[in-house]
Amino acid sequence: MGDHHPAHGETDSINSAPITPRPAPTPPIVSLPPSQFHSPSLTRSPLLTPGGTNRKTPRIRTPRFITPLGSPLRKAIKLTKLDPQDAWLPITESRNGNAYYAAYHTLCSGIGIQALVLPVAFTILGWAWGVIGLTLAFIWQLYTLYLLVHIHESTEDGIRYSRYMQLASATFGDKLAKLLASFPIMYLSGGTCVALIVIGGSTSKMFYETLCGAGCTSKPLTTVEWYLVFTCAAVLLSQLPNLNSIAGVSLVGSLTAVGYCTAIWAVSVAEDRLPNVSYDPVRSKTEIAKIFDVLNALGIIAFAFRGHNLILEIQATMPSSEKHPSSIPMWRGVKVAYTIVAACLFPLAIGGYWAYGGMIPPNGGMLAALLAFHSRDVARSILGLISFFVIINGICSFQLYGMPMFDDMESAYTTRSKKPAPWWLRVIIRAMFGFGCFFVAVAIPFLGSVAGLVGGISLPVTLAYPCFMWLKMKKPKTYSPSWWINWFLGLLGMGLSAILTAAGLYVVIDTGVQVSFFKPH
Repeated sequence: MGDHHPAHGETDSINSAPITPRPAPTPPIVSLPPSQFHSPSLTRSPLLTPGGTNRKTPRIRTPRFITPLGSPLRKAIKLTKLDPQDAWLPITESRNGNAYYAAYHTLCSGIGIQALVLPVAFTILGWAWGVIGLTLAFIWQLYTLYLLVHIHESTEDGIRYSRYMQLASATFGDKLAKLLASFPIMYLSGGTCVALIVIGGSTSKMFYETLCGAGCTSKPLTTVEWYLVFTCAAVLLSQLPNLNSIAGVSLVGSLTAVGYCTAIWAVSVAEDRLPNVSYDPVRSKTEIAKIFDVLNALGIIAFAFRGHNLILEIQATMPSSEKHPSSIPMWRGVKVAYTIVAACLFPLAIGGYWAYGGMIPPNGGMLAALLAFHSRDVARSILGLISFFVIINGICSFQLYGMPMFDDMESAYTTRSKKPAPWWLRVIIRAMFGFGCFFVAVAIPFLGSVAGLVGGISLPVTLAYPCFMWLKMKKPKTYSPSWWINWFLGLLGMGLSAILTAAGLYVVIDTGVQVSFFKPH
C-alpha cells in the first residue's frame, strides 16, 4: 500500500516481524477520499497516518481510530489485506458513531409491532407464568446481547466482526455457518421488511378510514395500493447512504414505537376493564393441544425480542482502539435502549391482559383489541395518532432491517469489481430490494401465519448462537461458571428452537394455512 513510514516507537516490532513481500499499490485504495479513513483495514494498521501515506506523523498526533487493536505489527500486516472494501460498504463506510447513535438504533430494532401480541401469551399462561416467562426471556436475551457486544472485537488479533455472519463463520466455520445462520439472518432482515410492508400498508388503510370517518364518500385505495404507497415511502428513505446516516431515522422510529406502545396500553387501562373480563387461562380440549398452546405462548414471548442480528452491525459504526474499545459506548447505549424496551413491553403485556383478559384477539393483539372494543369510546384523533405512529415506525424500521441486505448485495459487487458501488447502482439495489419485498408481501399474504414456524428456526440467532460464539472466541476455563452457563443456555436455546419449530408446524397443520397467493386481505 505505498511507502509507509512507521512511527518512532515501532521500529523494533517491525524488525521482529517476518519479511512480508510489499504489495504493489492498488488504485482503488489510494483513491479513497479522506472521509473513508474509518475503514477497519486502517483501524488495525499502525502504519497508516491520515495525511496521505508519505508523511511522517508524530506518534502523539495519530488519531484514536488509527491505533491498532492488536498491537503486534505482524498481525496488523496480515490482517490489513482482509478488507479494504469495508470502507465502501454501507455498514462500515462511516465509523464515527457514538453511544447515542447506538441507543437509537438498538431501541428502534428492539421494539416492534410484534410486542403488541404479548398479552396473547398471557391468555394461555395466566398471570404468574406469563410474568415469569417474560422476565426470564428479557434477562436471557439481555445476556446474549452483552456477549455479542463484547465479542465484536478480538483483542487477540485485532479483527472486528462487523457482521453477524462474519462472526458465525469464525465460530462455526464457513460451511456450518451458511447452514445454521444464513437463512435465519436473511429471514430476520428480509422477512421483517416484508412483515413491515404488510403491517404498514394495512395500518395506512386503517389510518385513512379513521381520518375519513363513517360518512366517507371518497373511493378508498385497495390493500395492495396501500402496500405500494408504504413501499414507495420506504424505498425513498432507503437512499440514505450508510448505517450512521440513518441515526436520525432510527431516533424517529424509536420515539414512534415508544409512543404507540405507551398510548395503546395507557388508553386500554384508562378505559377500564371490559365487563365480565376473565383471567382464567384459555385451555384446549386435548392434552397435546394444551402442550402446543403453551409452547406457542412461549414462542410469542421469545419472538417479542429481536434485533440481535443487527447488534454487531450497529457496533461496527463506532471508532475503536486498544485504549477506547467500542464495547464501552456500545454497552452504554444498549443499557439505555433496553431500559426503555422494558418500560414499554412490561406495561403493555400486563396492562393489556388486565384490560382485556382472555378476550384479546389472537391475531392482531392489542391494536385489534383497542379498535374492536374502544373504537367508539376513544377520540378519533388518538386512534389516528396511534395508527400514524405505527406507520412511521414501520418506515423507519425498514431502513434498519434492510441495511444488512443492502450491505450483502453491495459486497457482491465490490468483491467482483474491486471498487465501490456507484450511486446509481445503490439506487437500483435498494429499489429492487424494496419492491422485491412488496412483491412477496402481495404474493404470499399468509406469511404471518407461518411466522411461528420460521420464528422457531431463527430463534437461536437471538438466544443460542451468541453463547457458542462466546465459548469459541473467549475460551472460558472448562467447568468454570461462565463455561457452564453458556453451554446450558446455548443447548437450551437450540432445544427450545427445535420444540417451537415443531409446535409452529403443528399449528400450521392443525389450523390449516389459507394459501391464497396474490390475495392480500
